[in-house]
Amino acid sequence: MPHRGPPGGIVALVAFFSFGALAAGLTIVMLLVPGSWADGIWRVKPSAQSDFRALGAGAVPLMLLVAGACAGAAIGLWRGWRQGYRLAVAVLGINLAGDLANALVRHEWRTLIGVPIAGAMLFYLTRPRIRDRFLTAG
Repeated sequence: MPHRGPPGGIVALVAFFSFGALAAGLTIVMLLVPGSWADGIWRVKPSAQSDFRALGAGAVPLMLLVAGACAGAAIGLWRGWRQGYRLAVAVLGINLAGDLANALVRHEWRTLIGVPIAGAMLFYLTRPRIRDRFLTAG
């Protein structure tokens, strides 16, 4: 039976990574154009602005990397590309490790909510039926 497009879980992951790319892009705008219309978004998580400011000149390149990785994962998963799959797994693994580190090192216990979420996404992606869909693709 031929494939009829990506499974629903992949579609959801594409949406997740697309949102991540858009959020990272918006963060770049807010960092490069302080005092703009977008500054009100910092109210969602006020500590984020000071965390990014503490990174100094490295904040924008970091967020460019995040935006690119999320966009690459979204596009790659949607198109069924092996490298998109690998990128998605890497991004989720790094996110999971970052959430654990923030909880353990900075005592930001709220970040632990991301651990089971990233874990569930990784579990889904690494199931043989899903994994093989990408690893046998060109």
